[in-house]
Amino acid sequence: MGGGLGLRRRGAQRPLALLLVLVAAAAGAAAGKGKGKGKGAHGSTSTRLRFRRDSGTFKVVQVADMHYADGRATACEDVLPSQVAGCSDLNTTAFLYRVFRDEDPDLVVFTGDNIYGADSTDAAKSMDAAIAPAIDMKLPWAAVIGNHDQEGTLSREGVMHHLVSMKNSLSGLNPEGVEIDGYGNYNLEVSGVNGTSLGEKSVLNLYFLDSGDYSTVPSIKGYGWIKASQQVWFQQTSSSLQRKYMNETPKQKEPAPGLVFFHIPLPEFSSFTAANITGVKQEGISSASINSGFFASMVEAGDVKAAFIGHDHLNDFCGKLRGIQLCYAGGFGYHAYGKAGWSRRARVVYVQLEKTDNGEWQGVKSIKTWKRLDDPQLSTIDSEVLWNRGFNGKTGSETMGAFDQ
Repeated sequence: MGGGLGLRRRGAQRPLALLLVLVAAAAGAAAGKGKGKGKGAHGSTSTRLRFRRDSGTFKVVQVADMHYADGRATACEDVLPSQVAGCSDLNTTAFLYRVFRDEDPDLVVFTGDNIYGADSTDAAKSMDAAIAPAIDMKLPWAAVIGNHDQEGTLSREGVMHHLVSMKNSLSGLNPEGVEIDGYGNYNLEVSGVNGTSLGEKSVLNLYFLDSGDYSTVPSIKGYGWIKASQQVWFQQTSSSLQRKYMNETPKQKEPAPGLVFFHIPLPEFSSFTAANITGVKQEGISSASINSGFFASMVEAGDVKAAFIGHDHLNDFCGKLRGIQLCYAGGFGYHAYGKAGWSRRARVVYVQLEKTDNGEWQGVKSIKTWKRLDDPQLSTIDSEVLWNRGFNGKTGSETMGAFDQ
């Protein structure tokens, strides 16, 4: 939750009977009754993300700021007067099922404030209920934490430990043998199509970082930030993946693209105006009050094509800066501040491989995105291309930023 607003949310109201059915399914999933799509818990040898053989695609659904608490007992925030009665966390659950069923993602990424710890009776149970639709539908998923997940009965470390231990979770606590700040710094590799020349290579790299909660430096007020130790780990990991991709047979001419996920926006998200974004900016950018340099680290790494965050629920834009797309998801959860009449939403990231003349899938060709709204039509809005292979020039929508003049 960002923006310094004391608000929260909801969308199109669900019939109570439907919500009760959905919650019953969710409870079963959280209890471990679901089976794993051939994919086990994090670290399992049966878990391997890869592109689809039929379409050469990999799809991610990003879910930001669910603010889940105690299910039906937890009321919605910032909904229309006609939607208030019966509106609860169960509306968030229902929206998860809607978007997962329609999009059929290869991976779900929860980008923090998954629960609202201060309103949760039992943080572990709240997290189980929040994530349950992904587990129930046997979808692989990964998560980072925000600034509200730890405000209940679990510490930040405890929250991340719990997320790592859950069924079908690909989340990681931290890299082994590395001294690093925060909890939930890890990466995932997405292999090419099985049986092709790139079937054993990571053709898409996903990085996850803990952007902190609040400053622990007395002279610096406000939100936390990505620390130097995390940036060193990120750069070393990126460099290692690039060397493997470009130097090991079959050698590739340029790095595999990378996508980065965390919660709190970087100061660079303030670089945009309405003229050079896709989506809307309806509140201030609630970044840390200092710039720790992580945007520069991403630019220097050379493989990052986009970063995806949450935190400021009323912002859902993407803007391009220095060749990197900086994207908000928009608020998803109904027990989080929002804007009455402005639908809760999820972001979809769709990655497409190139295909040779003889029909073999190769490396990544393009990265596209759109958003799904929790309205009666489950509307798709703001479809755009984030990156195309071989096109490195600035587009008309890319901003130079004050420091680029």
